[in-house]
Amino acid sequence: SPAGSVAQVPVAEGKSVQQTVELLTRKLEVLGAEKQGTFCVDCETYHTAASTIGSQGQTGKLMYVMHNSEYPLSCFALFESGPCLVADANFDILMVKLKGFFQNAKANKIESRGTRYQYCDFLVKVGTVTMGPSARGISVEVEYCPCVIANDCWNLLMEFMQSFMGSHTPGIPSVFSTKHDSIYSPADTMGQYMELFNKIRKQQQVPVAGIR
Repeated sequence: SPAGSVAQVPVAEGKSVQQTVELLTRKLEVLGAEKQGTFCVDCETYHTAASTIGSQGQTGKLMYVMHNSEYPLSCFALFESGPCLVADANFDILMVKLKGFFQNAKANKIESRGTRYQYCDFLVKVGTVTMGPSARGISVEVEYCPCVIANDCWNLLMEFMQSFMGSHTPGIPSVFSTKHDSIYSPADTMGQYMELFNKIRKQQQVPVAGIR
């Protein structure tokens, strides 16, 4: 999987989420990026069912079950501080069967969807992050397609992101520093989306106008 960065872009002052997304995509189009279809990343939260937690006052664990349209045959299960399990799409059926152990916090479903852009060797996905009916934020994922070693291409990625994200260009993702010279995988991207979604959930800001 190409190494990439997933970051949140704040809503421009006086603009809605949709207008900010349009500003970003316009900048990409001015650079010469071309639309290449759409994408969607979604995330459902499961918490350990009360019946499985002992009486020692343990807290339930959260597990995030995620999908990414770039990997239609896979399902990703991530724990907040731990491993990422990559399973096939039947994993969703298994989660239904495990409802005695894991319960779906349906109100917490969050997703990002938007347009994919190709620019030279970069793939850019600008997404509107929604929870329920309301738009909560903006995600930007940038992949440098020729490179699978994260640290080898960070400077290139950053330089390109600055060209259309300006001062909102993110710092190096934590996954890059833990990977060092190992191969970047789809699970690394999903971990970045999980962090971004959790950050947006915690912001609990007043919902901005829903998507028209």
